[in-house]
Amino acid sequence: MPAVTVENTLVLPRVELTDPDAVIRPVKQRTTAPSGFEGEGFPVRRAFAGVKVEDLDPFIHMDQMGEVQYAPGEPKGTPWHPHRGFETVTYMIDGIFQHQDSIGGGGVIQNGATQWMTAGSGILHIEKPPEHLVVSGGLFHGFQIWVNLPAADKMLSPRYQDIDADAVTLLTSNDGGALIRVIAGSVAGHKGPGMTHTPISLVHVTLSPGARLVLPWEPSFNALVYGVSGEGSVGPDGAPLATGQLAVLGAGDGIELKANATQDSRTGSFDVLILGGQPIREPVAAYGPFVMNTAEEIRQAFADFEAGRLGTVPADHI
Repeated sequence: MPAVTVENTLVLPRVELTDPDAVIRPVKQRTTAPSGFEGEGFPVRRAFAGVKVEDLDPFIHMDQMGEVQYAPGEPKGTPWHPHRGFETVTYMIDGIFQHQDSIGGGGVIQNGATQWMTAGSGILHIEKPPEHLVVSGGLFHGFQIWVNLPAADKMLSPRYQDIDADAVTLLTSNDGGALIRVIAGSVAGHKGPGMTHTPISLVHVTLSPGARLVLPWEPSFNALVYGVSGEGSVGPDGAPLATGQLAVLGAGDGIELKANATQDSRTGSFDVLILGGQPIREPVAAYGPFVMNTAEEIRQAFADFEAGRLGTVPADHI
């Protein structure tokens, strides 16, 4: 897993929840993501399937893309398509995706980098593997997350951010057994590079076999823990968590994670994504590529797309 790492975690700032009166967030629900296909046919796990919208708020959708080892000629992406009313976050752990959009944003996302696109009032974009990867094949593993925007921000001007892997804020636990990558938001006052309209935190944690982490977490945020690879547990009661499983946590001040002492030789560690944010608590109307507040706004989004008001495919499109 080539997501950003360090040889010696003990050189990093250390974070731990030390308040003896702090409440560790309990596990409210655990689900296992069903498998499906996205875009032109790449495999995904639908991480939020079976979870209530109010428990996800402000998140709408998350796909684990892969992990898959493509043979030559197999890598796939998405065609050009529109979005309105939310932000898309593409985090690549292994492999390469090219992004291009109708406002001039674009670039290569690979090995720990993140692309953050605010669709706002409307945008067209495409994500696909570069031609050389299609020819050679290779490992492909990443995530796409949809972050809702409140009604007041849904028609903001679109924006694109590239977040290089080396820009991610790196932290560790007191004993150095955990590598904490803060992509957006903040953990214990340590801010990540992602600029968000909706207050959220997005963190990728790797725990060594047998390691334990108690991570401070903003009490006003919700909290979701998704198993990326390996096996471990979450919460004060040690609820098991494995690849493709999501834990929805209740209220509290911190998140407790433990890695099993023995891990699969292929993965070697317990990796999780932790997401949380300030709930928007507004009606959600989501259909296809649009996330709005009412069905009428969804109909208007489709009408605007068909009329070309969400942008046009650039002449130099990939």
